[in-house]
Parts: sequence; C-alpha cells; structure tokens
Amino acid sequence: MIRPLPSGATIGILGGGQLGRMLALAAARLGFQTHIFAPEESPPAAAVAAQLTQAAYDDIPAIQRFARAVDVITYEFENIPTAALEAIEDICPIHPGRAALAVSQDRLTEKDFLTGLGLITAPYAAVRTGDELDAALETIGTPAILKSRRFGYDGKGQVRLDNADQAASALDQFAGQDAILEGFVDFSQEISVIAARAMDSAIVCFDPGENHHKDGILATTTVPAKLSMALSTDAVILAGHILNALNYVGVMGIELFVTPQGLLVNEIAPRVHNSGHWTQNGCVIDQFEQHIRAIAGWPLGDGSRHSNVVMENLIGDALSTAAELACDPAVAVHLYGKGVCRAGRKMGHINRITGAAG
Repeated sequence: MIRPLPSGATIGILGGGQLGRMLALAAARLGFQTHIFAPEESPPAAAVAAQLTQAAYDDIPAIQRFARAVDVITYEFENIPTAALEAIEDICPIHPGRAALAVSQDRLTEKDFLTGLGLITAPYAAVRTGDELDAALETIGTPAILKSRRFGYDGKGQVRLDNADQAASALDQFAGQDAILEGFVDFSQEISVIAARAMDSAIVCFDPGENHHKDGILATTTVPAKLSMALSTDAVILAGHILNALNYVGVMGIELFVTPQGLLVNEIAPRVHNSGHWTQNGCVIDQFEQHIRAIAGWPLGDGSRHSNVVMENLIGDALSTAAELACDPAVAVHLYGKGVCRAGRKMGHINRITGAAG
C-alpha cells in the first residue's frame, strides 16, 4: 500500500542548482520542507529551502546524517557518485531509483539500454584505444562525434570528427577516459518529452516541445512542437515504454530526433529537465510539482497544456535583460539567484505565452 507523505514531511534533494531550487519551491507549495545536500557554500537551492548540508558527496558520515533527517531523497542532477548512494539507500527511499542513474550516467550503457528496448539511437561504438576508434570510424563513418562516456553536458566532453585524420588528436583530448563514438543523424527537429511516472505506475506526459540549441546549450523550447499527431503520440508512447522498463518514479526528460525513419532517442535525463521549464506557465501542474507529487506518493496532476509557450534560457550576460523582459505582459521571468554571472552559464529563463492552446 502506498502511503503518501503528509504535509510537513521533509524531502531531501541531492544537488543545489537551479533545478533543486525550483523543486524546493514546488515542494513548499504542497506543504513540504526541503533539505539540500550540496558541496557549494551558498547554492541557489539553499535560499528557498529549510535546511542545507554543505559537504562533499564522498563525505559518507555527512550524507548518512542527511539521509536520516529526511523522509525521501531525490536529486537534481544525475552524476552522483555510486558510493554516496550505496551509503544511504538502506536509510531512506531514493526516487528515481538507482537503475535510472546507472543507465544515464554512462552514454554507452544508455545506448545499450535503449536499443535493448527496441528503440532507435544514433549508430555508436565504445572507444578506449586508437585502434578501437579507427575501427569505429570505419564502420560509422564521418562526420561523427567522439564523446566522453560520463560527465558530459551542454556540449562539454565531446569533439566533432569531420575525417579520420582527426582521430588521434581527438582521442588525446580525453586523456584516457572511456569514450563513445556516435554517428551523425539526419534529423529535421529535436524534440523532448517530459514524462512522469507515479508509485502506482500511472504515467502522465506533457506535450512534446521543440528544442533549439546555440553553442551546444539549449536556447529555446517551443510548445507545441510542429509535429504530426502520429509522431506526437509515438513520442509519448516511447516515453512511457522507457519509464516502465526502469520501474521509474518521478519526472524524466527524453530527447528525441525526428528523422525520415521516425523518432530516434538522443538521450534520457532521470530528473526534471531544462526543456520542461515551459510547463511552469503553460500548465496548471508544472514538471517540478509533478516530480514532487510522484516521489511523495501523491497522485500525478493533469499534464494538459492551457497555453502555447516559448521558453528561452537567459545565458550569461543575458541576465541583464531580465527587468526589460518583465515589462512584457506575456512574459514570466524565472531567475536562479546565482551569485556569479559568466559566459555559458544558465542564469534564468523566461516563458513567453504566445496564445491559448488549441
């Protein structure tokens, strides 16, 4: 029997960035306390949470004390050390579960998992040595992208190869890290589905959004995406298939390419996702509240969209335009409270309402 967390219970969040901040705000709306665990001294999430434990993820006594002080644990990023989770999984429930993290933390494991479900991904091959890279390039061809298997995000940890002559210098940049070579994909659009699964296996998906990137970082997400009803339905069904296969609890972001052969899975993120920020002003229940509901054992909210939205990230010094943007009655501004503004850093986002959902 599922016992929903009562009002006043404490949700522990591993990670103190902007996603943790917005999760804490959503939790507060439902009457929950939040306790942030992060290595930073003053992370953005701590400003809106009841408690902060500042410690490294490899500080096992600290993370165990944290686990004993909360009622359920979730996370805002996926690169949490395995040892930290092993130290707390017998103390407090963790949602989403370890299986989702194991899949998403390693690009090769992720691709193997997805293809094992019968889903389509870019052609790929594991690369550890120069000989393996040469063999992979011979099979996959160029252009291709060499990526680190772990810890890459926002375009980091990857090198484009336009011809095989670049192989040796590209591999040198990885300094012995395990890598994966991925072939280029002929796609017309990148879309993402924000999907949630509850403890009782109920699944709710938000409408697919169309993503555009700049310099490897998500710039905008537009909803609705320009998709046929058939492809939109396929995307939602695909998302549910992934969530069920992982016995998932919480919100997941699933990035897809639209290709002449159908939908191809780019990657999955076992957490709330940048491309789902539009839900804050396009839906009654946004992705952050949906995640809190799921991990707290509450019923999921309706994922229906009442408005069309363009989400735009405020990156680096674009933060300085926030007050001007706030003059537009169709714009909702969401700032992250980060102390240092630098190039390439996500400082906030806006949601621009472009009309009522049709």
